[in-house]
Formats: sequence, C-alpha cells, structure tokens
Amino acid sequence: MKPTLVLVGRPNVGKSTLFNRLTRTRDALVADKPGLTRDRHYGIGRVGTRDYIVVDTAGFDPVAKSGIMHEMALQAEQAIAEADVLLFLVDGRGGLTPHDEEIATRLRRSGRPVHLVVNKAEGMNRGLVGAEFHALGLGEPVPISAAHGDGVRELIECVLAPFAPDDEPDEVEDRAPSIAIVGRPNVGKSTLVNTLLGEDRVIAFDLPGTTRDAIAIPFERGGRRYTLIDTAGLRRRGKVFEAVEKFSVIKTLQAIEKANVVVLVLDASQDISDQDAHIAGFIVDAGRALVVAVNKWDAVDSYRRELVKQDIARKLGFLAFARTHFISALTGSGAAAVMKSVDAAYAAATSNLSTPRLTRTLQAAVAKQAPPRHGVFRPKLRYAHQGGSNPPVVVIHGAALDHVPASYVRFLERTFMEAFKLQGTPLRIQFKTAHNPYAGKD
Repeated sequence: MKPTLVLVGRPNVGKSTLFNRLTRTRDALVADKPGLTRDRHYGIGRVGTRDYIVVDTAGFDPVAKSGIMHEMALQAEQAIAEADVLLFLVDGRGGLTPHDEEIATRLRRSGRPVHLVVNKAEGMNRGLVGAEFHALGLGEPVPISAAHGDGVRELIECVLAPFAPDDEPDEVEDRAPSIAIVGRPNVGKSTLVNTLLGEDRVIAFDLPGTTRDAIAIPFERGGRRYTLIDTAGLRRRGKVFEAVEKFSVIKTLQAIEKANVVVLVLDASQDISDQDAHIAGFIVDAGRALVVAVNKWDAVDSYRRELVKQDIARKLGFLAFARTHFISALTGSGAAAVMKSVDAAYAAATSNLSTPRLTRTLQAAVAKQAPPRHGVFRPKLRYAHQGGSNPPVVVIHGAALDHVPASYVRFLERTFMEAFKLQGTPLRIQFKTAHNPYAGKD
C-alpha cells in the first residue's frame, strides 16, 4: 500500500504549490490569494525514490462553525482521517500566528505523525527561519521552498523513511473512463458528484463559484472503475472578472478535452440559456461523448417541465445524439440512469467499426442519395475505414472529395451513427482524395 501524505495548514502558505511540486503537475490552482483551494485534491507523488499518494487540502480553520469555511474545514478533516502522515505547512516569512497554533492543537489530537514544514524559506537563514515554530511542540521544523524546490526531496525522503518498501507489483488496471461534470454555476454539479460517490466528497454550497478547480476523483460503481471530474461553473466571457475565475474556466475546458464522457448539467428551474448552448457547442467541437442531465426536476411543476423540454428541443437540438435524463441530484433520483447512459456513450465512443461494414454502409448511403455535382464533376466515394475513436472517425477514400458540401457530410454522419447505433457520441468524417497522376499535365 502506498502511504498517504496530506498537506494541511492555514490559507496561502503554499500547500497547492507543494502539491504541484510533489506530483510534478499543474493540477492544483495556484495564485497569491487565500482560500483558492476548497476541495481535497489527490495526486501520485513523483519526487523521491518511493511511491506515495499526496493530498492537497483547503486552508484549514478548525474552529469554523458555518459557511464556506466550515465546509472547507470538513474537507480537511476528512483528509486528516485518511492520512498516514500529515505535513503541516507554515509560512516562514509571515511567522507564527494564532491560526497556526489552533491547527497544531487539532493535529496533535489526530494521532497521526506530523511533520512541521516551514515554507517560503528561500534566501533565509535555515537555522533562524524555523526558530519561533518550536513553540508549536511538533518537533524540529523543516525549512523548504515549495516554489523553488529547496529541501523538498530531503523532506520527502525523511517522511517516507519509516514506511516499509512496497514490494508488491502494481496491479494492471483497465482504463477507467473519465467523466467530466460540467455546466453553469450553481446548477448542482457538485451535488451530483457527491450523489454518485455516495459521500460528501466535494463542497456543495448554495453559492455560485464554490468549485474553483477541476477535482478528479477515482471511484468504483457496479464493479467498474471510473474517474469523476467535478468542474467550476462556466459563465459567459463577459461575466468572468477575477483572474482566479479565468483559470477555473481554463481548467474546466481542459477537463472537457481530456474526458471520455461529459455530463452536461442543466437547471430545470431556469430557462436554457445561450451559455448552456455555448458549453454544449464546445463539448461537441471537442468530440466528447455526452449525456445531458436536467437537474432539480423534482422542484418544478408539470407546466414548467413541458416548457423545459420544448426549450431543450429548440435551443439544444444539435445534441440529438445524446441521451437526456431528468434528475434530482439532491435525492439521487435518476442518477443510476445517468451512469447507465455514461457507460453506453463510452462504449459508443470507443467502438471498433468494421471496414467491410463501413464500406457497405457508405455505398448504401451513396445509392440512396448521391453527393451533388460540383461543376461537371461529381465526388466519388469509394470505400471507408475507421481512423480513430473517442470520437469515432470514419475515413472515406475517393475522388474530388474536396467538393463534398457540409450538408452531405452531416447526412453521412447520421447514416453511420444510425447504422452502428452510436448513441451518445458525435462522429467525425475525414476525406482522402486519391492523387490524380495527370494533374498539371497538358
């Protein structure tokens, strides 16, 4: 078993910077602003000679009783309960604070081994920078610089020394489908994530913008592994003001690009907005498999439900390839059906399409409706084969294919999707025109 190292401390002491340093990623958002991290963030440690898991946590306020700070504290408490070792980060430049003393008291009660880490110590006297932190009674403070890497490797080797080497070979796991939960702010994305996981894994708070990072969470359901990604709500570009929120938007768009399946969450109590259509358009442009979940269905009456269905058909008609579910993330109603459609969409997106069957389907489509002429020439579509998956790509070979109009491409896409029952995923057509040996010759 890999040991779990949990990073704790008050806001803005550099926990996310150290997380990125240890995992050699940029998975955690980093900015000079307190309270940026709000949920637990897991990663595989890659600094040092041993395997381990590292967990980033929100700025910890153990005495918070309500509001978003209380929710953040609950997330940190859960991480502490899962820890094999706690790395308590303090700010070497800011000095010892009463907040640090409150956290130290809570960590001593946890019964977990605690290492006191004095961050932001670059350029400072190593013997003096940690002197005042002896008062916390947590042993010898270890000065480091998470931003520059000073002392980080030595810290990790010391922390992992008591753990026996893991001689068991890593299990070869099947690829876990990655599912991104996206939508506008406050439509219930985090609530849906918690419902699917069966625990309060991410903060679900009645405040737009509660989720700021893209949180990847491995989980198992029905004997199958998945990676679930909770994302920040996407606003219209003109509504994005803070630099932190702009980074959150980038993280969400990156999550869509990396996901195998996207669940687009809509709010039944609100009209389908242009922003919902923009998000849906980005998902389709990225070629992601898609499931639509209309949340808060239990909170609206029958008249409103009919309006929502008409609104979806009118504004999101280009998502006809995706299944739509009407759910309540709060009660869990419809969540199982969403996951069933996720499985079906993933299977469709990763399907292997037989070359002979593709070619027969192409020939049948041409016989039913030939491509229009371009001048005196008519494009010749001869045979097809699969050129990729997630989304499925069909490569069509022939002559004069540069002149196939977009309307005919859409006709071919619908034909292939119906023939192979590819519900839940878009499909791409690529053309390969045969070289004309007489081109340019008189």
